[in-house]
Amino acid sequence: MKNINIAIDGPAGAGKSTIAKMVSARLGYIYVDTGALYRTIALYLTENDIADEDIESALENADVSLRFIDGVQRVFLRDRDVSDFIRTPEISMAASRTSAIPAVRKYLFGTQQKIAAENNVIMDGRDIGTVVLPNADVKIFLTASAEERANRRYKELSEKPGCPTYQEILDDIIRRDYQDMHRETAPLKQAEDAVLLDTTTLDLEQSAQAIIDIINEKLGGGNE
Repeated sequence: MKNINIAIDGPAGAGKSTIAKMVSARLGYIYVDTGALYRTIALYLTENDIADEDIESALENADVSLRFIDGVQRVFLRDRDVSDFIRTPEISMAASRTSAIPAVRKYLFGTQQKIAAENNVIMDGRDIGTVVLPNADVKIFLTASAEERANRRYKELSEKPGCPTYQEILDDIIRRDYQDMHRETAPLKQAEDAVLLDTTTLDLEQSAQAIIDIINEKLGGGNE
């Protein structure tokens, strides 16, 4: 039986990862956070101060992998769990730039497709429905206003030391949107056959249920 692939794309801060995790847990699918893979490459290049012209050869030693520990996805750089080190603003911006590099995309492309071929997956990112899984069974473009995305991110970070201001977060999101939509390689855009879901006025539970409803409709009601 063919494995079912669900592609969720959308801009930074739209809640793709959080919502996709909720939905995958309910449907019993594997969740694949492609953003974590690109963040890990960005961390690797940053930590090792690798120049652009040396990236392709340097990737041979990167060894990035996803592992599922107690049902939770963790991302590893060689044998080091870097899941908690790839969520800083610095790495976020670096990942946006890194993900536009053809050599990086080629390096991770095979990894993503292999996981999807072997499992029922929900995979989120910027170009899953357009490039990585163009034949996905269900494609969803998840978005929200820049202001709402900034507000959610600010609430998430507000209790941590050194939290950026709301305006700084908003400016960062606007910059990342521009970078992602205007990059030369695999720019962020909605696939022609993707369902648009705007969650500006929805909470997490409502957003997750909306995605499950879309999946059920597309697959003929086969999921609960």
